[in-house]
Formats: sequence, C-alpha cells, structure tokens
Amino acid sequence: MADKRNNDHKMTVEEAGRKGGEATARNHDKEFYQEIGRKGGEATSKNHDKDFYEDIGHKGGKARAKQRDDE
Repeated sequence: MADKRNNDHKMTVEEAGRKGGEATARNHDKEFYQEIGRKGGEATSKNHDKDFYEDIGHKGGKARAKQRDDE
C-alpha cells in the first residue's frame, strides 16, 4: 500500500479516518452499532415524515437500477 502521508510527513485526513474507524471497530461490538443505529433512526424519524422516506427510497431504487443497467 502506498504511503498515505503528505509532504510534511503528517497523516492525511483519509488515513486518520481509516485508523480511527479501525480502532472504533476493535473497541465496540455488534450491539454498540445496533444501539447507535437505533438512536440515529429515532432522531431522524422525529425530523422527517413518511413522504421523506418514500422519496429517498425511490431515489435509491432508481440509482441502483441505473447501476445495474450500466454494468
């Protein structure tokens, strides 16, 4: 793998994010991620209605269909 450091020999944002994600994954189990996902879903549902979710579902479906067509 190529060295991800910039010219000042400092870690890039990309490398720092990857390392942080790996460390977090080592320190937390499946239940941790389920809980934060549940909390995020609850918080989001307070800010959006059914139409919002239908709209993003349709957009995602169309985008995925286009990807399959392009393959």
